[in-house]
Amino acid sequence: MNPRISLTNDLKQVQRLTPMQVQFVRMLEMTGPEMEDEVQRALDEMPALEAVSPDEPLPPEQHTEDGGEFSESGLDVQRADFGSEDEMPDYLGERADRTPYSSPLEPRSGRTTGGDAMPAIENSSDSGGSLFEQLSAQLAELSLTETQMACAEHIVGSIDDNGYMTRPLTSIADDLAIHEGIDLEPEEVEAVWRQIRQLDPPGIAAVDLRDCLMLQLSRLPRTTESVTALEILRSYFDLFSKKHFDRIASQLGITPEAVKSALALITRLNPKPASALTGSTLDDRSRHITPDFSVEASPNGQLTLTLLNRVPELRIEATFADDAPYAEGTGSRFDEARTFIRTKREDARNFIRVVTMRQETLFNVMSAIVRLQRRFFLTDDDEEIRPMVLKDVAAETGYDLSVISRATQGKYVATLRGLYPLKKFFNEKIRDDNDQVTINRIIAEIKSAIEAENPADPLSDREITERLAAVGFDIARRTVAKYRETLGFPVARLRKKF
Repeated sequence: MNPRISLTNDLKQVQRLTPMQVQFVRMLEMTGPEMEDEVQRALDEMPALEAVSPDEPLPPEQHTEDGGEFSESGLDVQRADFGSEDEMPDYLGERADRTPYSSPLEPRSGRTTGGDAMPAIENSSDSGGSLFEQLSAQLAELSLTETQMACAEHIVGSIDDNGYMTRPLTSIADDLAIHEGIDLEPEEVEAVWRQIRQLDPPGIAAVDLRDCLMLQLSRLPRTTESVTALEILRSYFDLFSKKHFDRIASQLGITPEAVKSALALITRLNPKPASALTGSTLDDRSRHITPDFSVEASPNGQLTLTLLNRVPELRIEATFADDAPYAEGTGSRFDEARTFIRTKREDARNFIRVVTMRQETLFNVMSAIVRLQRRFFLTDDDEEIRPMVLKDVAAETGYDLSVISRATQGKYVATLRGLYPLKKFFNEKIRDDNDQVTINRIIAEIKSAIEAENPADPLSDREITERLAAVGFDIARRTVAKYRETLGFPVARLRKKF
């Protein structure tokens, strides 16, 4: 029995984003540096797009190098690229000079610009050479054979910027055999690795934190403290990491004071030995925060919001501003020229529109945040951050929630007292009947309590919960634990200091 075949018509309503909307959504999520890269990429790839130099004179006032009037058209500039008239395409011929070019500037919203951009806040230093280079220089002073040197270079190349091994020695031996044709026994590779572990700074080429600290201790003079510290790391590292110091003293058969002396020595060791060579860790060298906005408060209570715009003013390049010079031409080459110019000009105009939309959207969203969090920006006090969610900003701006979420993702605002992520200002009320009990207020109270605690007797989560309840913040202990972990504070036992 054959299955029946039938045709049906369904009417569906599907919402699709236009290419310009997709581009706008993508740009809205970008951070300041990412947007700079995007604009630079567009300038490199779009022939009809150009950036306006801040100190560029207006077209009628342009002059040549000898002070004369600048009269060369955009077509003349293009013709200069060809060696002779025979090489020049028809659309650049004499007929193209009948209509001069103009250079119209695209309109731009003045609200979205902020004058001089605030410099990026970054943490960097001069490393004086890469980790690989500095370790290789020390290897050159060792008495290694050519084969051993090749092995040593592979090992050094497997050390990360904190000084730790990233690959096992067996994998390095396999690489040497496959790519270099060097067949070494595991014992030979390990012998080279042990020589590298003797290089400076102490602790280099360690496999983990315990190994790193033990390497450093083994290079110190033998004292009671160093021998005790080495034994603690070798035999009681698990108890050490959990700060069960009393149990360590009991099992070693020594006094708590002797354990404290050994621990004081361990705390002076460097858990990231490569930082001594590179000057800073990888994250510190490469990470920087670029604020997207600045808010200044005047003595009379007036707030000034500035969008720190690092995107240059964009416009249509002069030779693409008008296709009138090719209007009278006939033939396929003129048709291709007109199509090329119109297509590239439209692409450039769409890009300028999207950039302008992004800047205006960011400014409007941040303006709404400043209005809603006015008390914070006047005082820079975390306790003044009022309850605010995406819907509140949507009500102020009229934007969709997804637009607001993208506009605030990864963005920062600079004030006179600090640099803050925009996500900081979004917090819900803990209790519907009290606007003062907010997540940020609770977090600020927990942070204040921990920072003021006795280091020798830190507060437990239960004690912090009771203190919060005493001042009117009735929340559960597990909520306190969650916010404590958000702040980066460990449990009380791990915060204890002797």
